[in-house]
Amino acid sequence: MSVWLRITDTAGAVLVLLGAAICLLGVIGMLKLPDVLSRSHAATKPQSLGILIVLAGVALRLRSGMDMATLALIGFFQLMTGPVAAHLVARSAYRTGQIDHSELLFDELDEQLTEEN
Repeated sequence: MSVWLRITDTAGAVLVLLGAAICLLGVIGMLKLPDVLSRSHAATKPQSLGILIVLAGVALRLRSGMDMATLALIGFFQLMTGPVAAHLVARSAYRTGQIDHSELLFDELDEQLTEEN
């Protein structure tokens, strides 16, 4: 095994562990944070970054073109679906009254909802 392969394998393992640690911090944030908006932030930001770092670590270990394409698709769909799902959860929490409107700096959704009715 060449020195270059050992370095990339070690870097890949470090990236996988680092990404897993960031994802773990996101999960702890989801459990500990008090309200829906904070939890949705903890569900998307660290999870998206963590999964991208894990995918980079796996890419360093696999090294084939088809695997890289698959990992790129996984990263793309993770970045597309995670924030959209968190947005929908926050919007439904807003509509059901689980969010205190008085604490919001800008409340554009309230203006849109009152115009519809």
